[in-house]
This record gives sequence, C-alpha cells and structure tokens, in this order.
Amino acid sequence: MANPTSRHSKSRRNKRRANWKGEQPNISACPECSEMKLPHHVCPSCGIYNKKKVLEPVTK
Repeated sequence: MANPTSRHSKSRRNKRRANWKGEQPNISACPECSEMKLPHHVCPSCGIYNKKKVLEPVTK
C-alpha cells in the first residue's frame, strides 16, 4: 500500500469528516395502540407485530 508523501492539514481532515452526521430513527405509530415504535419491530407497549399478538407487553 502506498503511504501519503505529504501531510494533510487539519482543515482538510475536518472537511472530510464533516459529512458524518447522526440520523434520527424512523419512528412510526403503532396501528393498534398509537404508541410510537420502530418500524419492523414488535410494539413494546401492546406486543403486536404485523397485526398479530406476539408477546405480552412489558410492565414495570
């Protein structure tokens, strides 16, 4: 592998790193209980996935 012959400046490094942005998760409403949940996941409040009861809801 070739190594760089000259050093890159801090501003050049920071310009390259400027495009790494965090994204908010896509949150949708559960069709049964209207609580917010991640898509393609079991709803934590009612335990329904794909209109089927998969597990009992977690109670604290």
